[in-house]
Amino acid sequence: MPGPTHRVEFEQMVLGRHTFLRPGGTRPKGTDLDRSAYILLSRLDMQGAMSIGELSDAFGLNHSTLNRQTAAVVRDGLVERIPDPAGGMARKFRITARGRRELETARQAHVAALDRVMADWSDDDVAAFATYLQRFNTDIERLDGRPWPRP
Repeated sequence: MPGPTHRVEFEQMVLGRHTFLRPGGTRPKGTDLDRSAYILLSRLDMQGAMSIGELSDAFGLNHSTLNRQTAAVVRDGLVERIPDPAGGMARKFRITARGRRELETARQAHVAALDRVMADWSDDDVAAFATYLQRFNTDIERLDGRPWPRP
Protein backbone atom coordinates (compact mmCIF):
# COMPACT_ATOMS: atom_id res chain seq x y z
CA MET A 1 0.00 0.00 0.00
CA PRO A 2 1.56 3.33 -1.06
CA GLY A 3 2.28 5.83 1.68
CA PRO A 4 1.05 9.42 2.06
CA THR A 5 3.86 10.85 -0.09
CA HIS A 6 2.73 8.63 -2.96
CA ARG A 7 -0.76 10.09 -2.59
CA VAL A 8 0.66 13.63 -2.67
CA GLU A 9 2.66 12.78 -5.82
CA PHE A 10 -0.42 11.38 -7.51
CA GLU A 11 -2.69 14.27 -6.53
CA GLN A 12 -0.05 16.81 -7.61
CA MET A 13 0.13 15.11 -11.00
CA VAL A 14 -3.66 15.19 -11.33
CA LEU A 15 -3.77 18.85 -10.24
CA GLY A 16 -1.20 19.74 -12.91
CA ARG A 17 -3.46 18.08 -15.44
CA HIS A 18 -6.31 20.46 -14.60
CA THR A 19 -4.59 23.37 -16.28
CA PHE A 20 -6.39 26.51 -15.17
CA LEU A 21 -9.53 24.56 -14.30
CA ARG A 22 -11.18 24.82 -17.72
CA PRO A 23 -12.33 21.54 -19.21
CA GLY A 24 -10.81 21.02 -22.63
CA GLY A 25 -8.82 24.26 -22.56
CA THR A 26 -5.88 26.06 -21.12
CA ARG A 27 -7.55 29.13 -19.65
CA PRO A 28 -10.62 29.91 -17.61
CA LYS A 29 -13.40 31.65 -19.47
CA GLY A 30 -12.86 35.39 -19.37
CA THR A 31 -9.13 35.54 -19.98
CA ASP A 32 -6.93 35.50 -23.03
CA LEU A 33 -3.68 34.99 -21.12
CA ASP A 34 -1.88 31.71 -21.57
CA ARG A 35 -0.15 30.04 -18.64
CA SER A 36 3.34 31.44 -19.28
CA ALA A 37 2.04 35.01 -19.73
CA TYR A 38 -0.06 34.72 -16.57
CA ILE A 39 2.91 33.57 -14.51
CA LEU A 40 5.31 36.11 -16.05
CA LEU A 41 2.90 39.01 -15.51
CA SER A 42 2.23 37.85 -11.94
CA ARG A 43 5.95 37.88 -11.17
CA LEU A 44 6.53 41.31 -12.72
CA ASP A 45 3.47 42.66 -10.93
CA MET A 46 4.78 41.36 -7.59
CA GLN A 47 8.46 42.15 -7.94
CA GLY A 48 8.62 45.05 -10.37
CA ALA A 49 10.84 45.44 -13.43
CA MET A 50 13.24 42.56 -14.12
CA SER A 51 15.94 41.83 -16.69
CA ILE A 52 16.17 38.63 -18.74
CA GLY A 53 18.92 37.47 -16.38
CA GLU A 54 16.78 38.12 -13.32
CA LEU A 55 13.82 36.35 -14.92
CA SER A 56 16.08 33.43 -15.83
CA ASP A 57 17.25 33.15 -12.21
CA ALA A 58 13.70 33.51 -10.88
CA PHE A 59 12.12 30.91 -13.17
CA GLY A 60 15.06 28.57 -13.75
CA LEU A 61 14.56 28.93 -17.51
CA ASN A 62 17.15 29.61 -20.18
CA HIS A 63 17.43 32.99 -21.87
CA SER A 64 16.06 31.79 -25.23
CA THR A 65 12.84 30.52 -23.62
CA LEU A 66 12.41 33.79 -21.77
CA ASN A 67 13.22 35.81 -24.88
CA ARG A 68 10.33 34.06 -26.66
CA GLN A 69 7.96 34.57 -23.73
CA THR A 70 8.86 38.23 -23.20
CA ALA A 71 8.70 38.96 -26.95
CA ALA A 72 5.12 37.64 -27.00
CA VAL A 73 3.94 39.77 -24.07
CA VAL A 74 5.76 42.86 -25.40
CA ARG A 75 4.14 42.31 -28.81
CA ASP A 76 0.74 42.08 -27.10
CA GLY A 77 1.36 45.33 -25.19
CA LEU A 78 1.27 43.62 -21.78
CA VAL A 79 4.91 44.32 -20.93
CA GLU A 80 7.34 47.02 -22.01
CA ARG A 81 11.14 47.19 -22.13
CA ILE A 82 12.62 50.01 -20.11
CA PRO A 83 16.12 51.19 -19.17
CA ASP A 84 17.29 49.82 -15.82
CA PRO A 85 15.93 52.27 -13.20
CA ALA A 86 19.12 51.66 -11.17
CA GLY A 87 21.29 52.70 -14.13
CA GLY A 88 22.53 49.24 -15.06
CA MET A 89 23.28 48.21 -18.63
CA ALA A 90 20.59 45.54 -19.02
CA ARG A 91 17.15 46.67 -20.08
CA LYS A 92 14.28 45.49 -17.93
CA PHE A 93 10.74 44.34 -18.52
CA ARG A 94 7.89 46.09 -16.74
CA ILE A 95 4.19 45.27 -16.76
CA THR A 96 2.08 47.88 -18.58
CA ALA A 97 -1.25 49.27 -17.45
CA ARG A 98 -2.90 47.02 -20.04
CA GLY A 99 -0.91 44.05 -18.73
CA ARG A 100 -2.04 44.81 -15.20
CA ARG A 101 -5.69 44.98 -16.35
CA GLU A 102 -5.37 41.69 -18.27
CA LEU A 103 -3.71 40.08 -15.26
CA GLU A 104 -6.46 41.25 -12.93
CA THR A 105 -9.13 39.97 -15.33
CA ALA A 106 -7.36 36.61 -15.53
CA ARG A 107 -6.91 36.48 -11.76
CA GLN A 108 -10.62 37.15 -11.22
CA ALA A 109 -11.44 34.37 -13.71
CA HIS A 110 -9.16 31.96 -11.83
CA VAL A 111 -10.68 32.89 -8.48
CA ALA A 112 -14.19 32.41 -9.92
CA ALA A 113 -13.16 28.97 -11.23
CA LEU A 114 -11.74 28.05 -7.83
CA ASP A 115 -14.91 29.33 -6.14
CA ARG A 116 -16.91 26.92 -8.32
CA VAL A 117 -14.59 24.02 -7.48
CA MET A 118 -14.70 24.73 -3.73
CA ALA A 119 -18.34 25.86 -3.58
CA ASP A 120 -19.18 23.24 -0.95
CA TRP A 121 -16.07 23.84 1.18
CA SER A 122 -16.26 25.79 4.41
CA ASP A 123 -14.19 28.97 4.75
CA ASP A 124 -12.05 27.10 7.29
CA ASP A 125 -11.39 24.28 4.80
CA VAL A 126 -10.40 26.75 2.07
CA ALA A 127 -8.10 28.60 4.49
CA ALA A 128 -6.51 25.34 5.67
CA PHE A 129 -5.96 24.21 2.07
CA ALA A 130 -4.37 27.58 1.21
CA THR A 131 -2.08 27.28 4.24
CA TYR A 132 -0.95 23.77 3.29
CA LEU A 133 -0.53 24.72 -0.37
CA GLN A 134 1.61 27.72 0.60
CA ARG A 135 3.68 25.55 2.92
CA PHE A 136 4.16 22.99 0.13
CA ASN A 137 5.22 25.69 -2.33
CA THR A 138 7.55 27.50 0.07
CA ASP A 139 9.26 24.22 0.95
CA ILE A 140 9.83 23.54 -2.76
CA GLU A 141 11.16 27.09 -3.16
CA ARG A 142 13.47 26.64 -0.17
CA LEU A 143 14.96 23.46 -1.65
CA ASP A 144 15.16 25.00 -5.14
CA GLY A 145 16.65 28.27 -3.88
CA ARG A 146 14.13 30.38 -5.81
CA PRO A 147 11.57 31.93 -3.46
CA TRP A 148 8.49 33.46 -5.05
CA PRO A 149 7.46 36.87 -3.73
CA ARG A 150 4.16 36.88 -1.89
CA PRO A 151 1.80 39.69 -0.93
